[in-house]
Amino acid sequence: MPIIAKFTKLMKGVKKKNNINVWVIDERKFLTDNEIVILREISKQLRIHGLNKKRFSPIRNWFMIELGLNAGLRVEEMSSLKHSNLIIDDTRSSIVVIGKGNKKRAVWINSEFKKKCQKFINVKKEFGYATDNEAFLLNNLKGDKISKRALQKFFKKILISASLPHHYSIHCLRHTYATFLLKASRYNYRFVQQQLGHSSIKTTQIYANILESEGKEALERLYM
Repeated sequence: MPIIAKFTKLMKGVKKKNNINVWVIDERKFLTDNEIVILREISKQLRIHGLNKKRFSPIRNWFMIELGLNAGLRVEEMSSLKHSNLIIDDTRSSIVVIGKGNKKRAVWINSEFKKKCQKFINVKKEFGYATDNEAFLLNNLKGDKISKRALQKFFKKILISASLPHHYSIHCLRHTYATFLLKASRYNYRFVQQQLGHSSIKTTQIYANILESEGKEALERLYM
């Protein structure tokens, strides 16, 4: 075999250390302030409709939106969440999440979302669904675990009802939570990393690139 051919064959089996795919977040992957208001308003109307018509699906889908915006969970984490993972009482407000690689983390939630969790649990009881420790929080109409695909489908339907861009997936709720929490926490990367369950803080820091308000203001002053 010619030397060049041998060299080519050898190089094909060598992984390039510098050939790393860099994950990028841009402004198309998270909701704007106005879009959040619209999405929440539409999902709230769905909840009211569900209560009036005695239909559980619209109420569950409202809570799905709120869960994504207030806890930043991955769709698999939302689907797998059980009532035992929800820790809410007079003094505690958190969700125990089993994330990637079966890693467990505590996601803290605010008082407003805590009230919504309690409302949703009460509604589930009214509809006759189980709320014991082993029951799934976002169950289907049979009371069983809801699939990731179903959650994606329901989210897309709400997008259409809200006349929001169709390119969004349910994962945009996690991206939205991350970007807004980072800003609200005054760029407390460690806290946001813990909330999202990122194995590396470098992943969390990626969100900072689209929140550089000072940098954007500097661009507007360019050449002025």
